[in-house]
Amino acid sequence: MSARKEILDKVRKAVEGAPEVEIPRDYRTTIPHDDLVAHFAERVDDYRAIVHVLPSAEVPALVAKVTEGRRMIVPEGVTLAVAQVVPEDELLTADGVLTGCAVAIAETGTIVLDAGPDQGRRALTLVPDYHLCVVRADQIVSGVPEAVARLDPSRPLTWISGPSATSDIELNRVEGVHGPRTLEVIVST
Repeated sequence: MSARKEILDKVRKAVEGAPEVEIPRDYRTTIPHDDLVAHFAERVDDYRAIVHVLPSAEVPALVAKVTEGRRMIVPEGVTLAVAQVVPEDELLTADGVLTGCAVAIAETGTIVLDAGPDQGRRALTLVPDYHLCVVRADQIVSGVPEAVARLDPSRPLTWISGPSATSDIELNRVEGVHGPRTLEVIVST
């Protein structure tokens, strides 16, 4: 008998015959915001990310401008053009990656990726030092419970709140240890 089975058998035996208890689940699931886009942009900026908010018609020109001179990986589901696209097998030498996202959270300034066609596999957003993410305004929700409700838990999820950073060593902030040092977000309205 495994230790797991032994422990679970003991728990089952201990609660055998106990009455059912209803657990209240009335915690807050929505967070009201007057302007989700502005709140999201403010929170993303708090994380030292670069954030732009502009009409969708202006997004292609800005993407071209900020990726100029950079060798970018672009997952096949991204419809925006960049000048220098490199194949995924050049991941270690690429300057950056351009992705979309699955959902974005205004309250925390978090972007969630689910490896969809416009995001590619997880390594694409962890290895290059620059991540450019385009977020549509309709992908922004107010809080985490709304985001979780939109996500498929069977997909690999990557939650990004600002550029990669750690303060593990003597509380000194070091950026770029576990992912991109620079996160640039374009919110398309």
